[in-house]
Amino acid sequence: MKALLVIDTQYGLIKQKDFTNEIKKIKKLILTFKANKELIIFTQHLDNDKNSVLFKDSPNVEIIEELKVYADYIVKKSTADSFFNTNLQDVLTRNSINHIVICGFNTEYCCMFTAIAGFDRGYKVTFIEDATGTVGNENLYEMPGLDIRDFIGSVLNWSNIIEVLYFDEFMEKIVKLMLHKSSKFYKYSYKSNIEYSSKYLNIPSYITFF
Repeated sequence: MKALLVIDTQYGLIKQKDFTNEIKKIKKLILTFKANKELIIFTQHLDNDKNSVLFKDSPNVEIIEELKVYADYIVKKSTADSFFNTNLQDVLTRNSINHIVICGFNTEYCCMFTAIAGFDRGYKVTFIEDATGTVGNENLYEMPGLDIRDFIGSVLNWSNIIEVLYFDEFMEKIVKLMLHKSSKFYKYSYKSNIEYSSKYLNIPSYITFF
């Protein structure tokens, strides 16, 4: 069974850039998992540093409301590794999860570290590259021309231990898998696929790619 892990979608990070596209994709992932009655786990980073945008006593530490309402669990953490000193693995074990799908913030920090930590603990890990975002940039890392998301996605992909997909690729796999498993699987027209996926498979119509 798989679970969606939504990393640190908190006001302190979201306010720093225009993450409209990333939030839209994350929400569509959430709605897809919810429609298929699959587990949705949020992480919430709590920092002890008063100068941090995610200082534990600041209102900015809250998860954005439009997404938080879908959480089955909220795992509180204090490091980039969502497994370290948290109850995440216990939640996954109790729900018989063996595959985690990662989205959220920041790409090169909590998302990447959690992906690697998940693999190290024996989980299949899928990293949705363009459903992650970062407040970092080329100036922060003093690397002109750096595309952080593309760089991290490439490194994880080249590792051959973590599956890295774009949002559209992941959604296409979900639809094809559901259609294949369904006893009502036939060759439909584009319009029929949209109607069929929505009506019988609990897949919102925006996820069809035929």
